[in-house]
Amino acid sequence: MSNGWTNGSNPYVELSRGQWQALRRNTPLTLTEDELEELRGVEDPIDLTEVTDIYLPLTRLLNLHFTGSRERGGAVSAFLGEQGPPPPYVIGIAGSVAVGKSTTARLLHTLLARWPEHPHVELITTDSFLHPNRILEERGLMHRKGFPASYDRRALVRFVAAVKAGAPEVSAPVYSHLEYDIVPNVIQTIKNPDILIVEGLNVLQPAPAHALAVCDFFDFSIYVDAKVEDVRDWYVERFNKLRRTAFADPKSYFRHIAELSDREAVEFARNVWREINERNLVENIAPTRGRADLVLQKGPDHSVRRVRLRRT
Repeated sequence: MSNGWTNGSNPYVELSRGQWQALRRNTPLTLTEDELEELRGVEDPIDLTEVTDIYLPLTRLLNLHFTGSRERGGAVSAFLGEQGPPPPYVIGIAGSVAVGKSTTARLLHTLLARWPEHPHVELITTDSFLHPNRILEERGLMHRKGFPASYDRRALVRFVAAVKAGAPEVSAPVYSHLEYDIVPNVIQTIKNPDILIVEGLNVLQPAPAHALAVCDFFDFSIYVDAKVEDVRDWYVERFNKLRRTAFADPKSYFRHIAELSDREAVEFARNVWREINERNLVENIAPTRGRADLVLQKGPDHSVRRVRLRRT
């Protein structure tokens, strides 16, 4: 087995799909095909083989990491003479638009909750911490949605810090992809989970000087990776599917796009990708890949080909 230590500065061990799959050991498959269909993203061809080969070994690793973290936390609490439940274990998941990180997050949310050691798993997406459209419009950022400046970074950090500190209830706004905006007067409440999964484009971004970043509160982080040209093709495919489904809803912010011809829609999607999503990926998202504890490297068919695991 190649250990990935090609030079003295490489902190990762690199594993082929076969090597990674062998690390599943006896982890049972607790997901059905019908359940996977509910979790699968738009134009994401993930199947139960991918779950078995990639996600079951990952849940085994996370379970071991969770158990070790609880033991270390218990030792510190015993030393300090503290009482009370241990703090939640926090997982961050980063990656480009259309790379499949939301499917990864939903799968882990479901699979991890079926381990007896951590049945209460919550999922939050950083979309909930986008500034409302009215603020983005005031700041000239509507065409930079998803870029770091479009988020209320301080609110996101406060939220995760409160969950990590063991607050019994912590609330977050709710984002509507249909309306393309924060929903007024609607909140999501997180109640002292065993595990909190935080999924978003920029969750591995370092903080400004003398400030905290959301990733400072992560116990484990995952980056979902693929070649830029593959993600571009997936984005265009997903866009076309949404044009025929969600965008056709009269309440959709993008309902005007449903009326475009196929040629116009592809041209529009490629322009959006090139001017917004690819720029964000190259300038802000991809540079954070080396901060992740684990990288899932996908091939053109969306399947994970290699896994890079940080050893140090």
